[in-house]
Amino acid sequence: MTYKLLCFFRALFQNNQSVTSRPQTNPENQSGSAACIKTITRGVRLAMHYTIFDTPVIRTLMRWISLFVFKIRGWRIEGRFPDLAKYVLIAAPHTSNWDFPITLCLTFALKGKIYWMGKASLFRWPFQGIFKWLGGIPVDRSKSNNLVGQMIAQFSSDDNLVLTIPPAGTRSHVMKWKTGFYYIALGAYVPVVLGFLNYRTKTGGIGPVYLPTGDIHADMQQIRAFYSGIHGKHPVQEIYAVLPSSQVLSGVELQEAGMRA
Repeated sequence: MTYKLLCFFRALFQNNQSVTSRPQTNPENQSGSAACIKTITRGVRLAMHYTIFDTPVIRTLMRWISLFVFKIRGWRIEGRFPDLAKYVLIAAPHTSNWDFPITLCLTFALKGKIYWMGKASLFRWPFQGIFKWLGGIPVDRSKSNNLVGQMIAQFSSDDNLVLTIPPAGTRSHVMKWKTGFYYIALGAYVPVVLGFLNYRTKTGGIGPVYLPTGDIHADMQQIRAFYSGIHGKHPVQEIYAVLPSSQVLSGVELQEAGMRA
């Protein structure tokens, strides 16, 4: 009887272990980029921390404060957060440190919840807890730690996640677009939402929802085109392009297209 019980618990333990490990398909049978992502992200699960957007009383108070600040400063809000569970939110153009507090105010005003990626130096003591509470995720740019793969794994493990990424990695007079946000959205099967701050018209808000096609050159040209008439606090090199409306999809169209969000 004792031997049978030992065998039973051993089999149960092995079964739970196999489920937890989630065996992956052999990467040799997959395409190069997909195999690489699955291999790197295997077993990775990050717990998203509690933020100010999860604090009922404070988030309500901050919403009223944000609306008041926008009113006295003459700013207008356009659009709203899409009714999607998961997506990558672009915050552009990023030319000033003022972009951060204005983006937070915009998020409170629109009753949103975001996480944002910031350089690791911002999260040093004594500000580490504050910035994480504000939704920050520290990023060590000096190490090649495959941030794209980690964020793809995070999207897979969370039912609700809005990740805010400035597409331009540095604040300069030239808009240097980086493609990390695109590969995160493409690998996680989530859309890209175009957020903006236009200092010239004092307008901030949420623009169209864009579905990556896999053709990064064509997609980036169209995404950049949306920002061609949007001006940051400091002048940057203007980008002129045509944005075909056929590539901009609404949240309903994304769901009909089978986008996992």
